[in-house]
Amino acid sequence: MSAGIKSLLLACVSAVLILSGSITASYLFAQERVPPTKSTPSAPATPKQVPKAAAPAAPKQAQAPPSVSIEQVLYLTRSTLLTLNDANRSGNYSVMRDLAAPDFQARNTAADLAQIFADLRRRNFDLYGAALLAPQLTAAPALDAEKRLRLTGFFPTRPQQINFDLSFQVVGGQWRLFGISIATPEAPPLEAQVQAPTANPAAPAPKKP
Repeated sequence: MSAGIKSLLLACVSAVLILSGSITASYLFAQERVPPTKSTPSAPATPKQVPKAAAPAAPKQAQAPPSVSIEQVLYLTRSTLLTLNDANRSGNYSVMRDLAAPDFQARNTAADLAQIFADLRRRNFDLYGAALLAPQLTAAPALDAEKRLRLTGFFPTRPQQINFDLSFQVVGGQWRLFGISIATPEAPPLEAQVQAPTANPAAPAPKKP
């Protein structure tokens, strides 16, 4: 190869190297001049929803006692005494106890009731008069501090009247027997009702002619 051709080839190689170095330098320079890309601010993290504690259940209100009418007073006194009368006649006080309030049942067994009313049973005292006569209350029906109904009075049977002192408790919206006391004193004598005889009106005097 001639010296001229060698010189030409060396010149071309040098030019290529210079050109590539210039391109690399300009690329690096361009990289340095490009402003850094701003990172997109991330959206604020959504706060986790903390589950709210369930509100405490409202305390149950005391069960309001039902109103009492005269008809209910009559029913409660009659049904109680007639149930007791059936128990006295049969000697079985289980039904009477089962119909009473739970507190009454807790205090009295059927055997306890048989002992309590042994005197009525021994005397064969009939309480059936409660089905025929209206009770006479000696005090107005009233509720005590525990919302129990108190009924006190008597049935005007003769020769012995039936005194009663009853209390009832609300159970399941109904009045049920809570306490009972029965006495059979001698009935007071009837007041004599003496009526003065009505005088006959005087006949008018005959007119003189």
